[in-house]
Amino acid sequence: MALREILRYPDPRLRKKALPVARVDEEIRGLIRDMAETMYGAPGIGLAATQIDVAKRVVVIDVSADHKDLQVFVNPVICERSGVFGIEEGCLSVPGVFEEVERAQKITVRAQDGSGAAFELVAEDLLAVCIQHEIDHLDGKVFVDYLSRLKQQRIRKKLEKQQRLAM
Repeated sequence: MALREILRYPDPRLRKKALPVARVDEEIRGLIRDMAETMYGAPGIGLAATQIDVAKRVVVIDVSADHKDLQVFVNPVICERSGVFGIEEGCLSVPGVFEEVERAQKITVRAQDGSGAAFELVAEDLLAVCIQHEIDHLDGKVFVDYLSRLKQQRIRKKLEKQQRLAM
């Protein structure tokens, strides 16, 4: 397992659309292990492959308090959405920024697990928000896209300044 570098907004590679995974093989299982280690090490509760510059439709999530409930979503698709849930979101690609975003409160998602088996899951509240957030990454979107242009510009400038100071 290896920690991977997490791309930071406004890196244009975050805008890449991920391609479907044809087969869950050892390469994909290795990617899943690396993503989990990277997510836990950050620390975070979700990570999409596009955030580590891998354009494959793979997401790892663990919203449990003890970080012992890793969920893997390969080729996830949201089939149903209902309700509205506003929660303050953060993102490993947008460090230190937290803003409220409205998402569906309940979703049904279809995907494959880490062994390639298909499954369907009904998720609510935080898990539903996290799944929607990570699927957005696979589609080339970042949560700041839901904010006003003014907030987006402030966030971009703040993060660009942080990167300059870190060099």
